[in-house]
Order: sequence, then C-alpha cells, then structure tokens
Amino acid sequence: MSALRELYQQVIVDHSKQPRNFGALDAANHSKEGFNPLCGDRLTVYILEQAGSIAKIQFVGCGCAISVASASLMTEVLTGKSQAEVNEIFNDFHQLVTLGHDAVLEEKLGKLAVLAGVAEFPARVKCATLAWHTLKAALADDAHTVSTE
Repeated sequence: MSALRELYQQVIVDHSKQPRNFGALDAANHSKEGFNPLCGDRLTVYILEQAGSIAKIQFVGCGCAISVASASLMTEVLTGKSQAEVNEIFNDFHQLVTLGHDAVLEEKLGKLAVLAGVAEFPARVKCATLAWHTLKAALADDAHTVSTE
C-alpha cells in the first residue's frame, strides 16, 4: 500500500473514532435527519447559519467509518462558508467521490481528498455523501428525511 493511501486511511479512521463537531447544537436554526438504508448510517446535521454563512455545524448519529469521517470532515471544512461556497464544495466533493482521483479537485478540496478512494467502491459513495445531502436539505429547510435510496 502506498504511503499516501495509508495516511488517508489513518485520517478516515481518526475522524470516525474521534469525530469533530459531534453533538447536538441547541442554537441551530437548521437541522435535518439523514438515513442510508443500505449501510444503516443514520445522522442528524445541525447548522447555525448567521448572516448567510455557516457559523457552526455539528452532527450526531452512527454509521460506518466512511460516513462518520465524511460528516466530521464536512463540519470542519464548511464552518464559516457561505451558501455559494457550500454549493461549490458540495459539487466538487460529489464529483471527487463518484469519479475518483483528480489532482485539481484534490488540491481544491484539501483535507476532503482523503475520501477520493471511495469512488473505487460505488456502494460506499452513499456513505460518503449522506452527511452532505443531509446538509443541503437542512439549508433548504426541506421537511423530508434524507435517504440515499
């Protein structure tokens, strides 16, 4: 295994075992539940949006290592971002995890690049993107639970 791939796996394991920004956010003005029936991943994303930007984002839930790591990384990357920035990062991230390694996207996405290898396992793409789809639905105040099916 290449040293880079091993490092990426270590980052994913670290974020899955010690997720950042984990816990309910009482001050949230957006929240949404998401569910991946294929893997059993279930989470709720909480967002405090102020002046058009994400001031704080947290999540609770359980799932596979990829799902939890993706949610954890997402909270770190999107804090402080505007809706337009969130949309751009979402689109780039979705492209990376569905199409695979792309040097330009990996450079642009920074620490999110650790999830590029998910594209090699199509069933895991839903795990990696659950938190992201849930976040988008929360920001849109969509009333329905997000499901990957």
